[in-house]
Amino acid sequence: MITLADIHRLFRSDEVETTALRAIELQIDEGEFVAIMGPSGCGKSTLLNILGMIDRPSSGRYLFKGEDIGAFDEAALARLRRDNLGFVFQSFNLIDELTIAENIELGLVYRRWAGRERKARVEAAMDRVGIGHRARHYPHQLSGGQQQRAAIARAIVGRPALILADEPTGNLDSENGEQVMDILRSLNTEGATIVMVTHSPAHADLAKRVVNMLDGRIIVSARRAA
Repeated sequence: MITLADIHRLFRSDEVETTALRAIELQIDEGEFVAIMGPSGCGKSTLLNILGMIDRPSSGRYLFKGEDIGAFDEAALARLRRDNLGFVFQSFNLIDELTIAENIELGLVYRRWAGRERKARVEAAMDRVGIGHRARHYPHQLSGGQQQRAAIARAIVGRPALILADEPTGNLDSENGEQVMDILRSLNTEGATIVMVTHSPAHADLAKRVVNMLDGRIIVSARRAA
């Protein structure tokens, strides 16, 4: 599904040049569940942003489903994200003024589907993560775990091929964190490809492969024993 070849990412200011990623080589196959780990500042989030086509590498090649996206303009990248990617964030990123159902429907905002189909997809996504009874509530009326499940529902409502999760359990207690991991593992079992940034060794061990980073480089990429 994804091939990164000799990816570098530099950030420049008037006086300072910082190298966030160095010579990244990474292959992610369809149906994998990959956990990315490493200390703060090692480049994990930068790598996830490049995988999510939110940021562009300074050099190197990014192939998505065999297609080199380096020359894509912003409109083409937006369409690629819309049709293929779902995002889950540590801070949930729900809109306070919208109900849970309305927040989840945002995942379909750029798709020209009839209202009936959108409603059916939203209901299916809510039921999938166990928050169908909270459809008319607002984010502040939900626990942190319920808010993250709503964020996952928003990510999967368009049935993306790839789910990118940035510290999805970082703001949750252990019980809610385990529930979120159960959902992600179940989605992966059903065929979704998942790439997750995490600081939790226990949660990383639930993935099929762990990629360890240090100083902008991948130092280990190891599959978990079955």
